[in-house]
Amino acid sequence: MSFHPNDVIRRGRVATVIVCGTLVFLLSAFFRTQIIRNDLYMLQSQGNRLRQVPLPAARGVIFDRKGQPIADNVIGYSVALFPQSEDTLRATLTRLRATIELTNKQFESAITRFRRDRSRPTVIIPDASFDVISVLEEHRLDFPTLIIQSAPKRIYPAGKAVGAFVGYTAEISDNELSNFEGYKPGQQIGKQGLEKQYESVLRGKEGIQYVEVDAKNRPVGRSTPINDLKPEAAPPLQTNIDLDLQTYIHSLFGDSITGGVVAMDPKTGGVLALYSAPAVDYNRWVGGVSNAYYDSLKADPRQPMYNKAVQGTYPPGSTWKVATAIVGLENNVVNFKDHMPEACRGFYYYGNRPWKCWEKRGHGSLDLGNAIEKSCDVFFYQLGLKLQLTRLVAGGVGLGFLGKTGIDLPEERKPSFPDKVPEYFNAKFPRGWTQGSIAVNMSIGQGENAQTVLNMARFYSAVAMDGLSRRPQIARIADTTQATRLYTLPPDQLKMIRDALAGVVSTGGTAAGAQIQGLQLAGKTGTAQSGNFKDGKELNHAWFVGFAPANDPKIVVAIVLDNVSFHGSVTARMATAIMARYLHSVVVSKVETEG
Repeated sequence: MSFHPNDVIRRGRVATVIVCGTLVFLLSAFFRTQIIRNDLYMLQSQGNRLRQVPLPAARGVIFDRKGQPIADNVIGYSVALFPQSEDTLRATLTRLRATIELTNKQFESAITRFRRDRSRPTVIIPDASFDVISVLEEHRLDFPTLIIQSAPKRIYPAGKAVGAFVGYTAEISDNELSNFEGYKPGQQIGKQGLEKQYESVLRGKEGIQYVEVDAKNRPVGRSTPINDLKPEAAPPLQTNIDLDLQTYIHSLFGDSITGGVVAMDPKTGGVLALYSAPAVDYNRWVGGVSNAYYDSLKADPRQPMYNKAVQGTYPPGSTWKVATAIVGLENNVVNFKDHMPEACRGFYYYGNRPWKCWEKRGHGSLDLGNAIEKSCDVFFYQLGLKLQLTRLVAGGVGLGFLGKTGIDLPEERKPSFPDKVPEYFNAKFPRGWTQGSIAVNMSIGQGENAQTVLNMARFYSAVAMDGLSRRPQIARIADTTQATRLYTLPPDQLKMIRDALAGVVSTGGTAAGAQIQGLQLAGKTGTAQSGNFKDGKELNHAWFVGFAPANDPKIVVAIVLDNVSFHGSVTARMATAIMARYLHSVVVSKVETEG
């Protein structure tokens, strides 16, 4: 190495440039880190030591028409962990089992939640009891990553009585996460009924609590530089439901009867009650339904999870004779004073076979009004033949028997009814069919006709309002003033229909035993074949649909009891009791208000 002065000076200059360049590079890096990108690195730093703990928001309370809570919130507790990895989570859960009872389902669900979102605490028990919380608090030092917090818990004070329409909430699924924006794993979402239909209304805004953790994800404090975000509760949802009437209907059914009920205000379309039996208590879904309870519901032959009011479809039987009469009147095929060519002798011969009337002794010669009161099958057999199948089907479609009612529930099922003649029947009966036989059968509400209880309530609401139909509505958030006219008849014929239906629930009518003293009722019984047998006898679908008071309808009730040994006249007693209960409460409420 040369030590000539010039060489030394040159090497010194090179070294100076290198050192200065290195210092400039380091200073620029420090400036970029500390000044330019300070916020970013500060956020990353905080992210390494801060964890977000979601604060669930209270769902909107669901009220009945009188302000009584149908769905409410109470304080509940959840248990969660801040695991570092899946292995540490499994190890912690295994140790937890020595302290509290932890089912295999809870164990595996926790693992699934961790895999779905590792940025949030992994919930172990969504709805922990106070006893479990007490035990865990005693052992908190043994589980330093434990998070115990209070959270709003959904509750349905009336229990089983409201299960048919209120629905329930549960943890959002992977499929729902991909279909709904703005949701995160672990959040609750409406799964059925009003909870699902009005999810966007009932859902609150989740808050965030920031918790400081150490390198092992153990919470060390809550004093953080970031302010917590408070949860925002959702507004309440007002409904047309009369909770007192709903619970009364529940008490009428008990545990042995299967069927469905819908009660409506015909003037507004407001649903006053909607019930399905056997009923389901969705309080047991809160925090996750147990396998034992869920399996018991699925194994029950009465199908409690199948909503008989909006999903069950049944032949409407004689309740549909009113529709046949209206179609006949609209087409000028019959008038109220007309008699059919053959009097009822208990049967009617058509197509080389006798078609029986429910009254074996026969009704004799009747006009249309008396035929409705007595529910004479022979009269309507002949009316169906006069109308012929094409007009009968077209009339039924025009009266709304083909489509859904549009009620604000996500589970409504479409009725089963022909749409076109002959295309529908050619597809249904490829080996051949005759128009006459089908018309005879359909004229009395049998055959290719299966309606929901809800749709029959909607139709009789239109009958009560002289042909004006309003969409059934549970929540009070839609305009109920608009109405659709299903049919148009002269005033005298409209009055005769109401008088005939009032005659059904009078002395001599098929529902004479359902009379209520001091209250004028109107309606129609129906007994439809079920196709199911017990002890060698076919069981019935026993119907009643009617309204009260007959001259100024304030309530319409449709009820079906399925697979029973009795007829619609028995069902009528339940229906009129429901009407009387509601009308009495309305009168009492009015008097109290005026007082």
